[in-house]
Amino acid sequence: MNRRILALAAACVLAGCGQKADLKPLPGQTLPVAPLGSDVQPDSEALLELDTQAAPERNVELRRRSESREDDPFDLPPE
Repeated sequence: MNRRILALAAACVLAGCGQKADLKPLPGQTLPVAPLGSDVQPDSEALLELDTQAAPERNVELRRRSESREDDPFDLPPE
């Protein structure tokens, strides 16, 4: 029983050991070159930002009550 408690405590302590430092390239490595037409080489923070197409904003309108569906001109029977 004591071993289980000790193992659980060790797991909780290790789970809280996340690195909070800035990202840097490995020794001998460099960041990617600047994009074509840009004079500024992006840093690690700029490279981690998602563009609009990768993470689009959601526009979901929830329906408050049921509504009849509109006629779909492309809903044709198979030929």
